[in-house]
Amino acid sequence: MPSETARHECTWMAWPSQGYTLGDTPTEVEAARSTWAAVANAVIEFEPVRMVVVPADLEVAERLLHPSVELVPAELDDAWMRDIGPTFVISGDGALGAVDWVFNGWGAQSWASWEHDARVGAFVGGLTGAEVISSPLVNEGGGIHVDGLGTVLLTETVQLDPGRNPGLTRADVEAELARTIGATTALWLPRGLTRDYDEFGTRGHVDIVATIASPGVVLLHEQQDPSHPDHAVSRELRELLEDARDARGERFEVIGVPAPRTLADAEGPVDWSYINHLVVNDGVIACTFGDEQDEASLAVLAEAYPGRRVVGVDARPLFDRGGGIHCITQQQPAV
Repeated sequence: MPSETARHECTWMAWPSQGYTLGDTPTEVEAARSTWAAVANAVIEFEPVRMVVVPADLEVAERLLHPSVELVPAELDDAWMRDIGPTFVISGDGALGAVDWVFNGWGAQSWASWEHDARVGAFVGGLTGAEVISSPLVNEGGGIHVDGLGTVLLTETVQLDPGRNPGLTRADVEAELARTIGATTALWLPRGLTRDYDEFGTRGHVDIVATIASPGVVLLHEQQDPSHPDHAVSRELRELLEDARDARGERFEVIGVPAPRTLADAEGPVDWSYINHLVVNDGVIACTFGDEQDEASLAVLAEAYPGRRVVGVDARPLFDRGGGIHCITQQQPAV
């Protein structure tokens, strides 16, 4: 699996069409549609975007999206393409592959449905002409981050979740990740951010807490306020990552990306995170929150990705629904 910083053929997304993600009121529906559109319209400035859309929503999607966004009709349950779509890989001879994980609604959560979403990985992979690689592992794209050299970040509460893969051991998961994405070194984080374990969370996706910006460099969510429960999480993960070694046997430089200064909303401590960004060709699409920390933390991203233009999109409506910009996008690498 190439690093997200490698060149992309395009970015895949899915249009929100029903359920809690879309919302129940006209205001909520407009917020969901406009935010998904804002992300797509930011990405299209850097690379092509292909949007899977329920046929009944083609007209509204066409109205809100940049004319260059390609619409792909298909049935959907939800709109988190990172998790329902395939994970793209490249073979030794340069051929494109698409790993089709088992998707079961983030561990068979009571509010989730996945009749259609469980087929999206193979559907999208087939459209690209990739070799579709079926995996028996229940996994989501937001549950892994790689450096393109064989290192994978993941969390014990996701791949070892009894609702996802009951009975599997670390060794079982690592063997399947070696087979499918070429991972030779797995770095297991003990948990993700606190809010991610609430009702609409993923139970610990790594892509909201840590990412590998370049070989040997990890960006880590840094909650600096001791009153927030993620302060302890950040410290624990920093200690683990500073002691870890990548697939080359090298230690990491761990760069903290300060969390927004907003600590809570009506539901409790927030998990707003600048880590949940998407790297695109010559750019970075980053989450903003109307927060006084936005500018400084986006500057950290700009320094971590030299030569790329950082574009912020207000991600509060995404986080209200349980995810961020990285969660609704999935890159297809160029071959």
